[in-house]
Amino acid sequence: MGTYKADIVRALESSETNLVWLHLSECTGCTVSFLNAEHPDIIQAITKLDIRIPYYKTIMPQQGLFVDGRAVEDAALNANYALDEFLASGKPFVLAVEGAVPRGPDGTGNYGIIAEETFLDKIKKLADKALITVAVGACAAFGGMPAAGPNPTDVTGLQFLKIAKGGVLGANYTSKAGLPVINIAGCPIHPDRLLLTLAAAILDKIPADFLDEYQRPKPFFPPTHTIHENCPRRGFYDLGVLDDVYAGGGCVLKLGCRAPITNADCALRLWNDGNSMCIQAGAPCVGCTYPTFPDGPLWEDIPLEVREVAGFGALEAALAAGGSYAAAKLLANGGDKE
Repeated sequence: MGTYKADIVRALESSETNLVWLHLSECTGCTVSFLNAEHPDIIQAITKLDIRIPYYKTIMPQQGLFVDGRAVEDAALNANYALDEFLASGKPFVLAVEGAVPRGPDGTGNYGIIAEETFLDKIKKLADKALITVAVGACAAFGGMPAAGPNPTDVTGLQFLKIAKGGVLGANYTSKAGLPVINIAGCPIHPDRLLLTLAAAILDKIPADFLDEYQRPKPFFPPTHTIHENCPRRGFYDLGVLDDVYAGGGCVLKLGCRAPITNADCALRLWNDGNSMCIQAGAPCVGCTYPTFPDGPLWEDIPLEVREVAGFGALEAALAAGGSYAAAKLLANGGDKE
């Protein structure tokens, strides 16, 4: 996608794109990340690419005007009327959803309401009309933080709840363009992943095998590649230099790092305009692009599944025997003896 970025920009310049962005059960962290996009930044994207935003509550100036306790029905003053007015126009739009969808209590959806309409009703109404539907971040894609056990508000992602397909829209949902929900996983999202996916979808350049089994774009969440493979601290792992404390400077595998089982291009794409990433800054990968995030131990000793993948028990034995070369050889053979 990056190779054809200039072509994508030229094509988008000639078309009008309407973007409707919903905030549901979330922290707005994905919006913060999106607004920090570079090359193009968000202002360039909106103006240069002719993106129209009829509804994006966080950045809209219309916050509501009330007279005698009743909302003034004016789209210039109330954001919700701006959305209704746009929907009445019948224009095609891309639906971006940030946040999980509460279904409780008892299936009513009353744990989440916008202007007297539940999140549950609003998402179903908009998704049926959307040209493309994109789940922005872990919460909208898989439930994320709000769905962590015991999930008291009974939230779900749009088309998944963790690894179970279905969600609030159902396993068979497709948008007007014939696409399932596109899950831009992460907590928060990387802005490049969203901008490039939107561009490809709008231009109808999404091939049949574009999405993985969890409907994440393969160019950003490659099934055959993990963060661990290109981690900036990988050399310490190969030498058996594993930190027991934070900010130790070595590999952070023992501190709970899930990079060996997390499929994402973080180590290649990097964050903050290509400057760094979580592990490079000293924090173990928490696997925020995986459907089950954040359930399981975070910031603790390495999880069992990572131990199995990395052959960590064999590594410990080799280090105890006094040889990083032996440890590296064991790891190279999946932790088994030669």
